[in-house]
Amino acid sequence: MILYDPDLITVYTDYGILLPISPARAPRVLDFLAQTGVLSAYPLAPVLDRAKALELLGDAAVLSRADLERVHAKEFVAALYQDSGEGAQGLLKALHAAYELLDRQGRPNRYAPERAVKPLGALFDLIIAQAEGTYLACRLALAEQGQGPGFCYYLGGGMHHARYDQGAGFCLINDIMIAARKVLAENRARRIWIVDLDAHKGCGTAELVHLARLRGELGHAELCNLSIHMAQGWPLDPETLHATPPGQAPWIKADAELLIEAGAEDTYIGELQKGLGILENRSENLPPDLAIVVDGSDPYIHDGLPSSGLLKLSLDQCIARDRLVYQYLRERGIPSAWIIAGGYGERAWEPNGYFLRTLGDVEQRGATRV
Repeated sequence: MILYDPDLITVYTDYGILLPISPARAPRVLDFLAQTGVLSAYPLAPVLDRAKALELLGDAAVLSRADLERVHAKEFVAALYQDSGEGAQGLLKALHAAYELLDRQGRPNRYAPERAVKPLGALFDLIIAQAEGTYLACRLALAEQGQGPGFCYYLGGGMHHARYDQGAGFCLINDIMIAARKVLAENRARRIWIVDLDAHKGCGTAELVHLARLRGELGHAELCNLSIHMAQGWPLDPETLHATPPGQAPWIKADAELLIEAGAEDTYIGELQKGLGILENRSENLPPDLAIVVDGSDPYIHDGLPSSGLLKLSLDQCIARDRLVYQYLRERGIPSAWIIAGGYGERAWEPNGYFLRTLGDVEQRGATRV
């Protein structure tokens, strides 16, 4: 099934933020699937919004402040939730840092507050709702009863750069870890994989997994993460690494960390296959109860963010990437929640849309299910 709610789309220019993130990305995926006639095919049907998802799950599947505190530093979370007095400045400061809105001299960077039609602080409630969508996608994937393991594709989420005590890389909080830790805490799963396909390293996720293990909150096989990403560029550029202590993101490695050198796109599928095997070994060769797939489209050759330019997968390679993960999980009976994650510019919808179309095409033709 597909989880999509137009009320959860961020129009960044409303807040004066000038990022090449098109609010039309998710709607264009749905329009494309509708035009090609595959939306009625399993596993793509039905399309649910947030209200229908909550109704289907039959309980108040919402995020609380405690869910954030399970993952992030309590002081950081407290600053985010303050809406008056000195604490309100903490939220604004956190948003400035996460979205890189000010340069070192305090001047606006990709930021025009005079053009905003909504207060910057109002973005927080929307971010919480988007993070809740990631949790709902996990619940829907676990709850789905159909032919084969559960599958839910959420047209939102993917804030994998947010760290223990700060946001980064256009990510204020880490919805992936918040959802995964909540599912584990509720005993809805015993083992979870995170498979991160974004062009940039899932540095915040790696840090949060590492710190939770150090505190004894997670076992090594309980939550395992894979990140396949550019070998250079942000957040692995020398300037970022030099400014960050070695015990924090982005120094900390994922359980399976696959680095793709510029120009080595032909090695991508083989490296991804190897990484999935590493996850199996880290999971003591036991399949997880759920996989969260961070399905970033920014490795695409037509992505519109300059910092993604060191990885240039063709559309066919992007589809092959997603098909590999989908088949791998399905063959092992592992439910999966997919989140749309990074993707920039007017063509960012294409890898996600064409991958989903391949799933619908197979079902419509009555071919053997993969």
